[in-house]
Amino acid sequence: MQHYAKPLARLVAEFEKLPGIGPKSAQRMAFHLLRTPPEEARALADAILDMKEKIRFCTECFNFTDQDLCEICRNPRRDPSSICVVAEPRDLIAMEKTNEFHGLYHVLQGVISPQDGILPDMLRIRELLSRVSKLPVKEIIIATNPTVEGEATAFYLARLLKPMGMKVTRIAHGLPAGGDLDYADQATLVSALTWRREM
Repeated sequence: MQHYAKPLARLVAEFEKLPGIGPKSAQRMAFHLLRTPPEEARALADAILDMKEKIRFCTECFNFTDQDLCEICRNPRRDPSSICVVAEPRDLIAMEKTNEFHGLYHVLQGVISPQDGILPDMLRIRELLSRVSKLPVKEIIIATNPTVEGEATAFYLARLLKPMGMKVTRIAHGLPAGGDLDYADQATLVSALTWRREM
C-alpha cells in the first residue's frame, strides 16, 4: 500500500473488504473512481449512505425493505396459504426471479450451523411459527441450499412445522436444466436420483 497516496490506499483497502474483491479488482475500482467526475463519486457515496440509513428488515418476513413491510408482504395479490422459507434475502430474490412462486416468504437470516456458533434460537424461527399460527397456511416450502447446514435447517423446521397440520415440502435439488450427466458431480447425481418424479 505504500505505493498509493494515503486517501487512495484507504479506498483500495476498503474495497478489498468487499466479498469477491481481491487486490487487483479493488485497485481497478479505486482508479476508476479517480477518473469519474466528482458528482458521480458523490452519488455513489450518497447511495451507500442512503442504503445504510434507510434499509431495514420487514417486520413480517425479514426481507430487506425501506418501510415497515416489504413490497411482497404489502401485496394483497400474494397467496397467504403458501410460505417459502429461505435463508437470506438474496435467496428470496432468486426465487422471485423465477416468477413461479406467488405466495409469501420468510427469511431466516441464516441457517443452523453449530460449528459457526449459529443455533436455532439465533434465527427467525420463532417469528415463522408465530406467522404460521396466524395465517391460513396450507404449505410451507423450505428453500434452503443443499449444504449440510441447509439440510439440517430444513429437517429442524420440518420437525417443528409438521405437527401444526400443514404440508411441508422441500425444493428439489439435482441436475440443472441443460446440464450434462458427465459434468455433474456425484452428490448432484445422487440428489437428482433421490428427488426424481414420475412422468
